Amino acid sequence: MTSNSSSLSNSIKIDFRSDTVTQPTPAMLHAIYNAKVGDDVYGDDPTVNELEAEFAEMVGKERSVFFPSGTQSNLAAIMAHCGRGDEILVGDSYHTYGYEAGGASSLGGIAYKTLNTNDDGSLNWAEIQSRINPDDPHFPETRLLCLENTVHGSPISLDNIQKCSRVARENGLRVHLDGARLFNATTELKEEPKAFAEAADTISVCLSKGLGTPAGTLLGCSQAMERSIRRNRKILGGGMRQAGYLAAAGIYALNNHIQRLKQDHERAKMLASILADLEAQEKVSISNSTNMVFLKPHEDDHEPLRQHLLKSGFLVTNKKPTFRFVIHLGIDDFDIEQLGTAIISYYSR
Repeated sequence: MTSNSSSLSNSIKIDFRSDTVTQPTPAMLHAIYNAKVGDDVYGDDPTVNELEAEFAEMVGKERSVFFPSGTQSNLAAIMAHCGRGDEILVGDSYHTYGYEAGGASSLGGIAYKTLNTNDDGSLNWAEIQSRINPDDPHFPETRLLCLENTVHGSPISLDNIQKCSRVARENGLRVHLDGARLFNATTELKEEPKAFAEAADTISVCLSKGLGTPAGTLLGCSQAMERSIRRNRKILGGGMRQAGYLAAAGIYALNNHIQRLKQDHERAKMLASILADLEAQEKVSISNSTNMVFLKPHEDDHEPLRQHLLKSGFLVTNKKPTFRFVIHLGIDDFDIEQLGTAIISYYSR
């Protein structure tokens, strides 16, 4: 794969930074080329309309809305659920809190209150009720619980999602599920997408991660919420014109790329297995879930290992203290073996 950065070595060939780096497959490009398009701002792009209807049916919602990005989709949903001065409950390691530039507060005037996130990414459902503000003018009104699945690659169980949702709804809160990699979760847990979507009033699913499209996220919602969500999309600059070209990629992905996610999961397990001896020698710490492998080297080895991998032709993130290797449709068994060999060779010097 080719990097956009001229500072990177020309030997870079495999990108493990994220499943967002994928390129459209030839069949997906064919679908894009042949898409029938209109002007989606007017609501007359037939391919966008088809995609939205297909996804709504897939997750059991009355409607869905196509967005350029997951960040915008999550924010549009939060703003539809909450008004200025309201409050949302969200896991302290969740994307909507830590990785979306504080959009709910900076653009929506909405306060965040964080909940403790367990090691597996789940929330303690019993904690939710105690964190809801009382009906008191001193406090913002707690309106929404934001859940997430997956978290750092870990799929949250349907049971936990349902229990958290039940507590929220019993206390008058609505529920939004950031399911950016929902299909990775359902693949790993062998559950139906509708089961998770039923626990949420709105659900956001990204097409440009494990499903491999160039861009796009879908937000499932009720018919009653659709108008507010579309208005928020417009306010946030998400109105697109001939978006059917992107939507065609999304339709192709929903029909062809969900089933192949299990290959990514199997390859992630394969990489973790290759590196198991290094963990046994206490040179690294390894964890694996869905399509991700996390490797934590000793502190002094972090940068030298990254440089070694870069020179060996592998692009990885520089986040410390743990490397995250993300498997996607651009990675095959040979790439996994080569990466494992490169990591082992660093410790064999």
